Amino acid sequence: MTFRDASPEDVAAVEAILGRTLAGRCAVVVRRIDGRPVVIENEPHLRDGTPMPTLYWLVDSQMHDAVSRLEASGGVHRFEGLVDAERLQRSHDEYAAQRARATVRTDQVQARGGVGGTRIGVKCLHAHLAYFLVGADDPVGELVADSVGLPALERFDVRDGPVAALDCGSNSTRLLIVDANNTTVRREMRITRLSQGVDATGTLTVEALQRSYDVLALYRTMMDDAGVTRGLLVATSAVRDATNGTAFLAEARRITGVEARILSGTEEATLSYAGATAGLAPDPRPTLIVDVGGGSTELAVEVDGVLHSHSMQLGCVRVTERALGREVVDAVHDAAARAMIDDELDLAWRAEPLFADLFGRVRMVGLAGSVSTLAQLDAGLAVYDREAVHLRRLSRAAVQAWRDRLSAEAPSARLARPGMVPGREDVLHAGLYVLAAVMARLGVEELLTSENDILDGITASILRSDGPARDLPR
Repeated sequence: MTFRDASPEDVAAVEAILGRTLAGRCAVVVRRIDGRPVVIENEPHLRDGTPMPTLYWLVDSQMHDAVSRLEASGGVHRFEGLVDAERLQRSHDEYAAQRARATVRTDQVQARGGVGGTRIGVKCLHAHLAYFLVGADDPVGELVADSVGLPALERFDVRDGPVAALDCGSNSTRLLIVDANNTTVRREMRITRLSQGVDATGTLTVEALQRSYDVLALYRTMMDDAGVTRGLLVATSAVRDATNGTAFLAEARRITGVEARILSGTEEATLSYAGATAGLAPDPRPTLIVDVGGGSTELAVEVDGVLHSHSMQLGCVRVTERALGREVVDAVHDAAARAMIDDELDLAWRAEPLFADLFGRVRMVGLAGSVSTLAQLDAGLAVYDREAVHLRRLSRAAVQAWRDRLSAEAPSARLARPGMVPGREDVLHAGLYVLAAVMARLGVEELLTSENDILDGITASILRSDGPARDLPR
């Protein structure tokens, strides 16, 4: 488990408020409407290993001063006498449980006690108000809030509601909402082609940005309708490669109200592997996933409990723009695409020598849009049917046949095929070039498709670790 980190901007803001360097990691979990931090969630240990009993910490200067005046006037004892003792004890117990779930360094001495580190009664009104502000049923915090008054805030509720994962990929922008039991509430995909032109210019275009922002605003409405309390937005290859990727991430964070991060290739592979392999039937062979995206392709395999992965600069959009083209493929473009893919595979095999040792003895699982669309085409599905394409078996011969068939057609003819997803007709054949080459290099004759992917890995991680939750308005 890892503890989520505040952005560099949030760290600077909190340190400016406190007038000192933070001694541990934290995340901003409540803000004023203008973005100023109000409550931070602390990692339960400082960087030097010292236990940190205060999980939620009130950092807003004006509110802190108001609560201090309340304490100076005898508020601690007065409020303790006003609240129901059993309700207060439940608040302490749940606070301790949340801190335990957020603990990363389980080998260290652990903090004890409930709100603010006390086991019974009331010790610190600041800590109780902070706990109340994150959505907890804290009777003391509720009284403090009534006494000092609250500004307009952005916050998230108690961590038992639906969670969301958003993936801003090179070709599509996707959303998964699951409930507290990890049951899917909603799964959405829109083609946004965020990576349009990035390979050539190194910059996300205005048009591509606006397409993505429009879809993210739509997804935010869906998240509100579902009552999402926590979420994480990730960006991958296109944003990693773009000079204005940081600016895109900041705007994506503002629109969606959730934490937004650029994933490294390793992080992308790890989350994709977790999502794609969850619930698979046992197999004596190592399971290797191949995630063909728009700008990159991730390979990951677990051997002897260790995950080995590599991110290749190959994807359906990148191969299309750099080598293959969108129209009918001729011999020149075919050769250019094959050479580009072979070069990247050579780099991957040098970077991760284990891949060569696995020739002919892995179970391959394919995921993401190119594989999903291929499964729909192969099944002849005019209307998407998850049950029909999830865990569908595709031979290498079928992958190659579809690659060649689509390459010989114009995009309009591809789009007319039952199962073709609008927006993929001009790049899918490039994704199949990558997929067929990976299968050949690994000596794999059959592919198992998976509709579970990085989104499922993210939501599982959030639910498992009480993970990312950023500033979701009530």
